[in-house]
Amino acid sequence: MFWRIDKVDLWYTENHTDYVRFSIKVDRQLYSGKSEFQQIDIFESTEFGRFLTLDGLMMLTEKDEFIYHDMIVHIPMATNPNIKKVLVIGAGDGGTIRELTRYQAIEKIDMVEIDEKVVDVCKEFLPQTASKLDDPRVKINFEDGLKFVRTKADEYDLIIVDSTDPFGPGEGLFTKEFYGNCYNALKSDGILVNQHESPYYIEYARSMNRAHLRIKELFPICKVYQAHIPTYPSGHWLFGFASKKYDPLNVDFDTWKKLGLKTRYYNTDLHKGCFALPTYVKELLNYVD
Repeated sequence: MFWRIDKVDLWYTENHTDYVRFSIKVDRQLYSGKSEFQQIDIFESTEFGRFLTLDGLMMLTEKDEFIYHDMIVHIPMATNPNIKKVLVIGAGDGGTIRELTRYQAIEKIDMVEIDEKVVDVCKEFLPQTASKLDDPRVKINFEDGLKFVRTKADEYDLIIVDSTDPFGPGEGLFTKEFYGNCYNALKSDGILVNQHESPYYIEYARSMNRAHLRIKELFPICKVYQAHIPTYPSGHWLFGFASKKYDPLNVDFDTWKKLGLKTRYYNTDLHKGCFALPTYVKELLNYVD
């Protein structure tokens, strides 16, 4: 991340590659601080509202966060609406928790976030996403997700890995060991969902390839789905879906529809369509260097 000042204009810029930059005009900076793990910044903008960056990388904006959080939560919850116990790794901004707490059938949500400062900052400056972190069903554990999941076996119906990119504090959440521990922590019909990076730029695509192949070695059902998130690199973002039992393309949506949940991005038609991948992505999923 770097700043560019044009006369009196202040801009946030993220390098998506050495040759591509993404910028947002900033109205003001609301917070800047460094935790034990990373640099944390909150900005306010006219176009995207408030937005969070970690070590200079975009995590979410108020304008488009609903896309990411709808897709990482409602796909698995519509696939198995009987989920009772959930583990969320990462998700310090609270958006994933907000969506999960809309399901009254969920009895317990364990959230594991390595950086307590991220949660504190988001509670203060991003109430849109952090509003449900105090739900009584939610237990927040401030520790390393890799270490936490090692201690669990046959415990969760759903694990959501809402991690940062595969370097820095989130690096360990993309390893074969971690995915194996997630498999063990899930019940016999458990589901694992993770953010899968972008297939478009080569460095992101390599991370996506490695994650997919590692998960595919462990789970009998392993698929990839997609969404368009304007402020993420290339805008084309992938999610991984893995399960010991449930196929997300063989779903009776009546139970989910009866819940009457209002969503801004997810719907049952999109659920079926988001697994239809472009040819270049299919080719990438079968290759890793």
